Formats: sequence, C-alpha cells, structure tokens
Amino acid sequence: MGPVNINDQCPKLAIFISGRGSNFQSIHRAIQSGELVASIALVVSDRRAEGLGYANAHNLPFIMCQRCDYETQLEHEADVLKHCKHAGIDWIVLAGYMRILSAQFLAEYPEKVVNIHPSLLPKFKGLHPQRQALSSGETESGCTVHYVIPDVDSGPIILQRRVPIYAGDTEAQLSARILHEEHTAYVAALNTVLGE
Repeated sequence: MGPVNINDQCPKLAIFISGRGSNFQSIHRAIQSGELVASIALVVSDRRAEGLGYANAHNLPFIMCQRCDYETQLEHEADVLKHCKHAGIDWIVLAGYMRILSAQFLAEYPEKVVNIHPSLLPKFKGLHPQRQALSSGETESGCTVHYVIPDVDSGPIILQRRVPIYAGDTEAQLSARILHEEHTAYVAALNTVLGE
C-alpha cells in the first residue's frame, strides 16, 4: 500500500472569483502553510479575472464560465455545477464573486456555500457597503463571513472582524483596511466550518 495523499482526505474547495482574487490567494497561502487543512480543487470565474493568472501560475484547476455565453442564469449555473460535481467539491467559497447564486444552485450544496462581505452584517448589505458606512457616519466597520442563502447577505454569520473608521477616511482607505482584515478572517472562518 502506497503513501496516503492528505489532499485525498481533506475538504475540497471550489473558490469562486470575479476579480483579482486576493482572498482566494490568502486562502491558498494558508493551505500551503498548513494553517488551513483543505485543498483547492477548482477555481471558478465568471469573467476574465486577474485571479485566474494566479490559479494558472500555481497549477490550480480553473474554469471561466462567462454568463454571456449562456442563454439563462440556470444554464450558466448548471454548467458551473457540473464542473463542481466532477471535481468532487465539498465546499464553495465565494471570494469576490459578483453573481448572485440561485436557490436551485444553493440547494445542491446546502450549508456548504460561504461568502465574505465587507461590512458588519446585517448593516449595509449589497453593493458599496464601505461607502454606505461612511455616509451613515459609522465609527467602525469590518467584514462578515456568512453562510449563503437565497436572500443576499442574510445567511447565518460565522465570524466578524471589526475595523475603525477614522475621520476623513475615503472609501478606498476604508476598503483597504477591511480587505486586510478579510484575509485572516476568511481563513479563520473556514477553519471553524471545516472543523465542525
């Protein structure tokens, strides 16, 4: 009997991205360092995302399924789902994925889809939460890792991290401060849910 490959026994993640994939990269680094016991079995992007270059450079399997190549959202999701099932995915990790997943898709991975959002949910759901926090006069913001349900940014909270809002902060400054916290928060949250 040959050696056991730990990647065959640990949870298989599909990371969904739409941009540069900085959270995806921090998760990958945590796996490489042994801080997170999981494997990235698939990277999914809905566009020509910068993060696909990182996936390619690190020999991670990836697909690009652009929504415009399909007649309907359900056809698009069916193709993505086919790839996830083929790869044996256990968990779906949304890392800057800019599409809302349907209830039908989520039903295929019940309580196995997680997302990170740059606000302290339930405050400031949806787009531009940093801008919303600044315009509301908040003194703190942060990020939330949560389970994904059909209602956007409304799933059960796994973990939150707080950051201060300083007088004179711009949206870019606050966004950068939150993103820095996201990189460790997502890994911590994944350790929590994967260990359950």
